[in-house]
Amino acid sequence: MTALWIANVHVTDPDAYGRYAALATEAISAHGGVFLARAGRHVQLEGRDRARNVVARFPSVEAAVACYNSPAYREALEHARGASERDLVVVEEVAPE
Repeated sequence: MTALWIANVHVTDPDAYGRYAALATEAISAHGGVFLARAGRHVQLEGRDRARNVVARFPSVEAAVACYNSPAYREALEHARGASERDLVVVEEVAPE
């Protein structure tokens, strides 16, 4: 089953976060991830409002977790730490009926 990588982010250092985003894009793509949403228009209905919301689809939960744990993504994360407040979850998609 495919999986969604969902990040809700408040950026505190745009320059450092930009470096993260460039490196993370490469790592995500290398693990089969495809972006479905990236900081576009959103409406916060409940919970914490963060201006940057990112959704990527991966071939599986395992592929998404492998991406997160990969050396390339770990390198990207060094730029995000201290440059953002983030929540990140991977959710398996349901099979279409």
